[in-house]
Amino acid sequence: MPPRTDTRERILDAAECLVLEGGFSAMSIEKIMEAVQITKGGFFYHFKSKDDLARALVERYGERDTSLVQSMFERADTLSDDPLERMLIFLKLYEESTDKLYLASPGCLFASFSYEIREFSDDIGKFIREGFLAWRQLTLSRLEEIARQYPPTVETDLPELADMFMCTVEGGLLMSRTLGQEDILPRQVAHYRRYLRMIFRP
Repeated sequence: MPPRTDTRERILDAAECLVLEGGFSAMSIEKIMEAVQITKGGFFYHFKSKDDLARALVERYGERDTSLVQSMFERADTLSDDPLERMLIFLKLYEESTDKLYLASPGCLFASFSYEIREFSDDIGKFIREGFLAWRQLTLSRLEEIARQYPPTVETDLPELADMFMCTVEGGLLMSRTLGQEDILPRQVAHYRRYLRMIFRP
């Protein structure tokens, strides 16, 4: 019999796939039971309700996403003392990781949940919003550090520039999936990287 934590993770894996394929409202506990080969009692042993499962899904996704981005920033920080070069290195690392991102996931769980935000309790919606805001703040703090050393060559709204990175990633992933062209996402990240180099040209 698999360890208890393994069963829980397999439930989360199956649920995430089902949400990304057809949306949260179309995902049923019965479909999860079938995918994981467990009983209804086995499901409710790990999750009190479908809403409880939704919370676990967004929390796991948020932790995984944040960990990936932070690890790339930390790697970039070890390779340069210059704030602009650190950001450009981070974007290059992210660009190079997008092939794995494309293969590993059929989409962004936060984006999928956002389409059905009214299906969830307020605290789950709040968690998703805070996840996006954390991404913005993480990027914005880097851009502000760059701007202090390299004033922008054109008038630039730094919070909007930070949001642009999120839009680039989410939009690039959506287009890659929709058109079946996995190179769209890395090309868009590379374009954002070139854009920053022009704005903060030393």
